[in-house]
Amino acid sequence: MAGPTSVIVSTTAHATGGRDGKVHIDGDSVWVAMAVAKEMGGSGLGSTPEHLFAMGYASCFNSALLYVAGQKKVDASKARVSCEVGIGPGVGGGFALQARLTVKIPGMDAAAAKELVDTAHQVCPYSNATRGNMPVELVVE
Repeated sequence: MAGPTSVIVSTTAHATGGRDGKVHIDGDSVWVAMAVAKEMGGSGLGSTPEHLFAMGYASCFNSALLYVAGQKKVDASKARVSCEVGIGPGVGGGFALQARLTVKIPGMDAAAAKELVDTAHQVCPYSNATRGNMPVELVVE
């Protein structure tokens, strides 16, 4: 499996207490309170790993979209990316994830927006990491 040819940025997260614990990043004073989702029998009074994954994927995909738009010299500065992450029982046991990325690019026609989104999906590190490992649906609105 191929990784990056060189590492530009690296970060480390630390977690205690699992889904009912807390997590933080090295060098950052912000701790995120984690909680088991109500649908999984928990309090729902905190973030879940799926929340954090969805936030990271949405942000990363938006960056990839802006990068590709810049390469193509088109304006996607008003693009909005939403990422929905679902978790449930996996086919072979354990649990599995799925994601849906919904992209809105005001002022861009549907065909150009779809082309930009498809290209960003090839560039985004989250898309590259998840490709072949979990279903990812792309929706262009």
